[in-house]
Amino acid sequence: MAGFAASGYIVAMAIASPNPGDPRRRRFRRIPVRTLAPNMVTLLAMCAGLTSIRMAFEGRYVLALAAIVFAAILDGIDGRLARFLKGTSRFGAELDSLSDFVNFGVAPALVLYFWGLHDLKSAGWIAAMLFAICGGLRLARFNVMAEDPDRPAWASNFFVGMPAPMGAIAVLLPIYVTFLGVPHSNILNWSTLFYTLIIALLMVSRLPVYSGKRVGTRVPPEMAGPVIVIIVLSIGLLIAYPWILLTLGTLAYLGSLPFGWLSHRRYQRRSREPMGEGMREGARDTMLSSPAVSGGASRPNDQANRPSRLN
Repeated sequence: MAGFAASGYIVAMAIASPNPGDPRRRRFRRIPVRTLAPNMVTLLAMCAGLTSIRMAFEGRYVLALAAIVFAAILDGIDGRLARFLKGTSRFGAELDSLSDFVNFGVAPALVLYFWGLHDLKSAGWIAAMLFAICGGLRLARFNVMAEDPDRPAWASNFFVGMPAPMGAIAVLLPIYVTFLGVPHSNILNWSTLFYTLIIALLMVSRLPVYSGKRVGTRVPPEMAGPVIVIIVLSIGLLIAYPWILLTLGTLAYLGSLPFGWLSHRRYQRRSREPMGEGMREGARDTMLSSPAVSGGASRPNDQANRPSRLN
């Protein structure tokens, strides 16, 4: 009898219509489409990164590199799309960070390993593994520093360390040059190992790198046409001459790193100058208002009201 009653209760709960006024259902709100759209772009980028691993495993390195470049392009779109649609969310930020680790940490490391680092046995695997680990550390540090309320406003112009997408594009430079005709030899494999370690260290370093976030937010009306032409020309060159453009772009980016450091130093000096002037003015005012400078004797009440020394 008890079993029949329990089964009847279960059936009744299964066919019962939900009560819209139930407070337990208020937690599950409808998600707007403007929030889903950026996350779909992020998931598409993750699919591209995972596909690049499969293409590298099958030895189809052209498609593997194309998938990583496509993921990097989508990574630059999803955040701007979220801000444009006002669909930013904590979930989207965490999903983007996880996607970046797969696309720009794990995928390039495995592509390099399948391409040539596997010939170096354990040394090649260690280099690929360190690159993936440094990519994860770079993204974790970025998430922590993004929530720092004490950062100055000008600090948003710079990344701390090479960003993960650019690190993934730059670390694949040895593969680009082989497609341009450089022979794939054991010397190139060892050079790739040390080059991979250098890029990994740049990702986790404290080197200030220009972010370019302030570029492209506003375009003057008279520059709209030239900007569109430049974008179309860049896409056309990337499709027609991908390895030349990626090689030159990587070398130009690596060559621009010292200029980002110099620009960061200039910002630091400018931010310290007003602070130093304010401290000097405050010290001068204190000296002018002190009894020794004004010629007056100190009163007993002033000595009594003076706070005790802080040890």
